[in-house]
Amino acid sequence: MSESTPSPSRESAERDARHNARMARKKALMDEKIAQAQDEYGLLLVHSGNGKGKSSSAFGMVARALGHGLKVGVVQFIKGGMATGEEHFFRRFPDEVSYHVMGEGYTWDTQDRQRDIEKARLAWDVARQLLNDPQIALVVLDELNIALKHGYLDLDVVLRDIESRPELQHVVVTGRGAPPALLEAADTVTEMTLVKHAFKAGVKAQKGVEF
Repeated sequence: MSESTPSPSRESAERDARHNARMARKKALMDEKIAQAQDEYGLLLVHSGNGKGKSSSAFGMVARALGHGLKVGVVQFIKGGMATGEEHFFRRFPDEVSYHVMGEGYTWDTQDRQRDIEKARLAWDVARQLLNDPQIALVVLDELNIALKHGYLDLDVVLRDIESRPELQHVVVTGRGAPPALLEAADTVTEMTLVKHAFKAGVKAQKGVEF
């Protein structure tokens, strides 16, 4: 090794020093942002897009809320044709989770628009009760976007009821095709992007993965 070529140990030390300097600058920036972010109020989160994981993410938040001793309300608008793992699990906590499966299955299975509308409106009546309860810290409105997309519910009424909820209550809305007005009203929006899905390769939905 020539004198002009740094030794591996010297090169590693220099790389570590550059990394430490970058992280110190980043920490200063993050500390400043954290210090400035002092507001605290109930958030409206929307999980939309064609990718897998919208409901899964919402139910992960349910588990997180329970870990903090918070109460949760869940209303499922479309799902209901089959039992799911999340329903089986969260029904073990009846004092902490108010769980309501209000749908009768996917729209291509039900094939009855008027009954779907009726079920969606009944589901919203339940959702409104949860949105009016200050003891409920988190409300999950699973597949609400689908009900809105098909015109089963009045979007203005939905937005008004969500806006009127208790100050510290969080709401998570899931489903493909979230309407622009809901996205505009949301504090946090996540768009799940489909890159690859096993179903397209002929793999059926399996327990613990899809339901």
